[in-house]
Amino acid sequence: MDFTLIATATFGLEKVVANELKALGYDDLKVENGKVTFQGDEMDIVTCNMWLRTADRVLIQLAEFKAMSFEELFQGTKAVEFGDIIPINGFMHVTGKSVKSQLHSVPDVQSIVKKAVVESMKRKYRRDTFPEDGAEYKIEVAILKDIVTLTLDTTGPGLHKRGYREFAGGAPIKETLAAAMVLISGWNPDIPLMDPFCGSGTIAIEAAMIGRNIAPGLNRSFVSEQFDFIDAELWEDIRSHARNSINSKDFRILCSDIDGRVLNTARGNAKKAGVEDNIAFKRQDVSEFSSSKKCCYIITNPPYGERLGESEEAEAIYRTMGRVFGKLDRFGFFVITSHPDFEKCFGRKSDKNRKLYNGRLKCYYYQYLLPESCRKK
Repeated sequence: MDFTLIATATFGLEKVVANELKALGYDDLKVENGKVTFQGDEMDIVTCNMWLRTADRVLIQLAEFKAMSFEELFQGTKAVEFGDIIPINGFMHVTGKSVKSQLHSVPDVQSIVKKAVVESMKRKYRRDTFPEDGAEYKIEVAILKDIVTLTLDTTGPGLHKRGYREFAGGAPIKETLAAAMVLISGWNPDIPLMDPFCGSGTIAIEAAMIGRNIAPGLNRSFVSEQFDFIDAELWEDIRSHARNSINSKDFRILCSDIDGRVLNTARGNAKKAGVEDNIAFKRQDVSEFSSSKKCCYIITNPPYGERLGESEEAEAIYRTMGRVFGKLDRFGFFVITSHPDFEKCFGRKSDKNRKLYNGRLKCYYYQYLLPESCRKK
């Protein structure tokens, strides 16, 4: 079957997701706030869930229409041939959201959509009731300015759930955001990479997975593995191809942090991700950081000072970073923080910055680019 597919994205990462899709061979992409829309079939659903590093999830767009009344919502939903996708015993789970629309009561919207889905199923299966004791089919109704978009989730738990991070530090960064930071930086494994605030190791692990070409979805399951219309052999074929695509490239990423306990967590995460041989861990305060490398990337997520009384502490860390990193003139620095005075404390204006969200926190990704002479194609 041919579908309109949506790769959802955290605000600020839409173009990164689009670049990933282009690298996977997709074109005719429509990039909008929070999503990238494209065309694909069952194989593309599996491929994108397996390989997208920076998207949040992969959805099938079932319909898009205008609804100013519950009757319009009901009829627009009922017109969709849900029986072509959902089996007779499928569990029809409806979630919803509404923004700036006439139909603003989400519980009522969900109820109407569920009734309409059941009516559509009756048309296909010619029966009045359904057991709903099979696989889950999560339908989302999203209404924005009276435009209804009906989608089916093919991912399940978000794509950031890679399966390697059982434990995290005090302020973990999402795997999808960490991967985006690495991709935006332009790092490649021919150039050393360091993270002096590594926490549970997410940035280093995501970089190592990129360097080794390890598919982010290789060691997890997806809700659409239970869908009747996607052959189980297709999942196994894509997984087998992903396993065979892993390279044995030899490189080492240096992770350091002042917290020895969290470094143990990071080691465990790296081992579970299969990249423990590519990451070296060291307990070290950033004030002691030094390197004899001629060219190097530093990609990091330092403390933000968000909690009451911690802002001055964060500013002191940024000043230390400026002093220590200032001696490393052929390095590239890539730092994410929500603190508004980072550049001032660091003592240097960034070459580029980009607004990104770490959870609900609005942050900026400050990019101090690697000298041209250090960059390799």
